[in-house]
Amino acid sequence: MENTQPNPPLKSLWQNFKFLLKSTLDIREDTNHEATIEEVKVGISIKGQGAWVLIFSILIASAGLNTSSTAVVIGAMLISPLMGPIVGIGLSLGINDVDLMRKAIKNFGIMVVLALFTSFLFFSIPIFQDETPELIARTYPDVRDVIIAFSGGLALIVALSRRNKQINTIAGVAIATALMPPLCTAGYGLATGKWSFFGGALFLFTINTIFIALATFIIVKSLKFPMKEYLNSSKRKRISQLLYFIAFLILAPSIYMFYGLYKKSDFERKVNLILSEFKENNDVILLNQQISYNEKTVAFATVGKSVTISLVNKWKEKLKKQGYDGVAFEIAQSVENLETQTMLEKLESTYYTSQQNLNNKEEIIVRQEKELLLLQKQLYLSEKSKVPFDQIANEIKINYTNIDEIAFSKLIKTNFTTFDTIPIIYLKWNKAINSKTVSADEEKIQKWLRLKLQNEKLIIQKLN
Repeated sequence: MENTQPNPPLKSLWQNFKFLLKSTLDIREDTNHEATIEEVKVGISIKGQGAWVLIFSILIASAGLNTSSTAVVIGAMLISPLMGPIVGIGLSLGINDVDLMRKAIKNFGIMVVLALFTSFLFFSIPIFQDETPELIARTYPDVRDVIIAFSGGLALIVALSRRNKQINTIAGVAIATALMPPLCTAGYGLATGKWSFFGGALFLFTINTIFIALATFIIVKSLKFPMKEYLNSSKRKRISQLLYFIAFLILAPSIYMFYGLYKKSDFERKVNLILSEFKENNDVILLNQQISYNEKTVAFATVGKSVTISLVNKWKEKLKKQGYDGVAFEIAQSVENLETQTMLEKLESTYYTSQQNLNNKEEIIVRQEKELLLLQKQLYLSEKSKVPFDQIANEIKINYTNIDEIAFSKLIKTNFTTFDTIPIIYLKWNKAINSKTVSADEEKIQKWLRLKLQNEKLIIQKLN
């Protein structure tokens, strides 16, 4: 009888998978606690070299933002020492080191003030005050900035904690988290008085700072860095409680910021989806789109088909079902075009209905009515008048003081083959003026208006 090898038990397969997963993702074995702590402490200092490197990197970043040069901005981020104090704050929270915390916060504050002052001086020069795409891009943070900052912070502290430092990772994090450009943009806002730039950029910088520190705190705790020892147990307890409270103060706004930015991004995505569908289905152009999550408003201008009230109500109902109630739409469009379009739709509907009930003899009349409808449609959609009546009336009154009243109309005539439009100016003369003078002046006015309006069909008539 042939011996068969039994299949491996399911439990064994699961154990092998867990072992593979652990060996792949486990970062505890190569952690160097002591060296990491010392390296972070060294990176916190701002004295001497660190201060000047920060100033120079701020100037480079400001110049890069002013010229919209991504390469220059990246170079500034690589040499910036701003990351050191932020990582120091997260590390001090993780190991209960209150002295390190004080030093990190102090140096962080000095760096921020120095960076803002330097960028303020740079952008105070008038030739450097143009708004550029690189500056504008740092004023509207969204949920992706949170993900970038948090992931970058995780990657940074993991790379720093290795025995063999991963320089490429550290450099990549410095570029991805982008601490320098928001500070430079905030300095630009201060220098130019554009507070939306200052507030938006400072908010983005705050997001990056909080989530990098939070990521550092989480990794330090998970890798079980040694806690700072205090001889006095009561002091150790107080310090531990204080630092955990500070950690909570960092964590709470982090969650709030993430949720707020997520809702903002989700709201903007859903509104843009609605507007994109409207543009594609109706062949219209939307200009100056402004979407505000905080105020729950959507503003834009239309070129082409007008937006009906019923369609806006459908949009509001759709957004309400998606969790955004009370959204206000502010749409700039011509009310006249909307009313004209509605009237034309009714006229066309009447035409098509009547056409079905007409006999062969009446079809000739129907075709003529259709031509008239098309003409009316062109007239509705065209300008009310190409004659600048107000201007002409004022000029006639200045040059001919004997005219008491002026009127204007258009005469539309047809020979059932073509249509012609004749502008008519009506003049009411003072009764004291003799007819010979009136005729001569009317002839002059007619020649002048034909030349001015480039229309040889214009005629002058008396107004009774």
